[in-house]
Amino acid sequence: MQIVAIAGICLPVAFHPAAAEDGASLQPGLASAFLTGRIAVASDDFARIAHSYDLALDADPENETFRELALQGRLLSGDFDRAAELAAQAAATGALSQVAAVILQADEFKRSDYSAVVEQLREGRRSGPLTDAMGVAWAELGKGSMSDAIEAFEAAITERAELAPFALYQKALAHAFVGDMERAAEILSGEAGPEVSLSRRGVLAQLAIMSQLGQFEQALELAENVFGGTPDDDVALLIRALEEEAPIPFTTVTSARDGMAEVYFTLASALVGERGDWLPIIYGQLALALRPDHGDAILLTGQLLERSGQYELADQTYQLMPEDNPQYLGAELGRANALYQSGQVDEAVESLVALSEIRPDSVLVHSSLGDMLRREERYDEAAAAYTRAIDLIDEVEARHWVLLYTRAIAYERMGEWDLAEPEFRRVLEFVPDEPQVLNYLGYSLIEQRRNLDEALDMIERAVEGEPDSGYITDSLGWAYYRLGRYEEAVPVMERAVELLPRDPILNDHLGDVYWAVGRKREARFQWRRALSFAPHPDLDVDLVRRKLEVGKEPALEEFDISQ
Repeated sequence: MQIVAIAGICLPVAFHPAAAEDGASLQPGLASAFLTGRIAVASDDFARIAHSYDLALDADPENETFRELALQGRLLSGDFDRAAELAAQAAATGALSQVAAVILQADEFKRSDYSAVVEQLREGRRSGPLTDAMGVAWAELGKGSMSDAIEAFEAAITERAELAPFALYQKALAHAFVGDMERAAEILSGEAGPEVSLSRRGVLAQLAIMSQLGQFEQALELAENVFGGTPDDDVALLIRALEEEAPIPFTTVTSARDGMAEVYFTLASALVGERGDWLPIIYGQLALALRPDHGDAILLTGQLLERSGQYELADQTYQLMPEDNPQYLGAELGRANALYQSGQVDEAVESLVALSEIRPDSVLVHSSLGDMLRREERYDEAAAAYTRAIDLIDEVEARHWVLLYTRAIAYERMGEWDLAEPEFRRVLEFVPDEPQVLNYLGYSLIEQRRNLDEALDMIERAVEGEPDSGYITDSLGWAYYRLGRYEEAVPVMERAVELLPRDPILNDHLGDVYWAVGRKREARFQWRRALSFAPHPDLDVDLVRRKLEVGKEPALEEFDISQ
């Protein structure tokens, strides 16, 4: 939906204090809590923000900044009830921020106190134009007045053009909720007015509505156009029902509270942007406060918490997913990734192994396990996992090329070139101009001194495809070096290091190229840089040190390595 354009006028601002207080001027105990909180804010440590500013607020109960940060920390870390308490305190003192206002609005929906939603808006509480407008509409529906709800939706549509696409979608959900599937389908199709640009979740709602009207063929056509031939589990479940001409229950909204959860979730989705932005997580947590089993909100909020480095909170969020939800597999994969990112590698691998035993028919599970094992350089196991995934595919097609490519990488790293090369070439049959594949195969051939002209052609094509890739540019420079075209190698390798100045392999390569053209002082400088950026799994530190001590040729001779 066209939400991003209206986001700026509809949203509260998450509070990030650069220097709201001077910690040095506070009492010792209070200063400690404040300074710990400041550090937590800088690192997006939401649980610590909540704890630290709650302590600070205990010592200084009238401090509005402490209260605001405590309530945001509580909400961001999933403690909605405490956030609502703090928001109520802020309202009592007359220091109500927009974040606190939207928390109070959500709390009223959670308690099904729909009259309070409308009354508070009339008394001047503002959470933002969008949430206020949709809040009134869903609250009126919660009170049992569909006519008043439709009037509120229509007001948003006609009075604020930028809200219209959003309000139209919400209005369609409201019609479907009360059983008026014909009107809901009419709105979503755009037949009765402006076109509604639907999100993934919106399309799933539309499919359910169409099935309720017996429009199975049209729904299948829509599903094919939107999701293609490899739908996720939840989509595949709906498609099977459509193929069997079985009406799909409309569960996107089952109450006015669910309707408001959809408002918050759609905002969270629309606002995903730069890392460090708290607003998408705030809205994701509000959606979950109203509907804890909201599968899409669980996945989105978990991913956003991962991106903020809050892996334990992400894990807790993924665990909200009910086991009977078709998106359960996605949540379990998210949990495994959160464990891995937090440094709990063995636990992450074990979780995927266990999941592969529970879901032995899942290509995604086996390929995810292969990816994790490959990152851990457990290449034999990774290749086996990839093979299990590939064996589950009835007909391998171009869309599966990444899976074939990663298995080829595992083979190559295992030293099984006889298995790797045919796999790389098979991938190129599907994606002949894919720079990463061209580069990997071309570079490998160069390293083996095989098919050098073909390898150089591959790498030159890869550079054309991704001219700003330092790794691919390095491959081209190294190919020139291996072919004895040293002068040509120099500017190319310099460009590679310019693109990736801290990569030890590229600096080592540039040192070798400089040495080959007689620029020995510069060569030694680059080798020292390579050592300063070590370790690296492909960098022989001892060899680089010997090159610095005795020069390149004697060092290679000592290590029994040919030029």
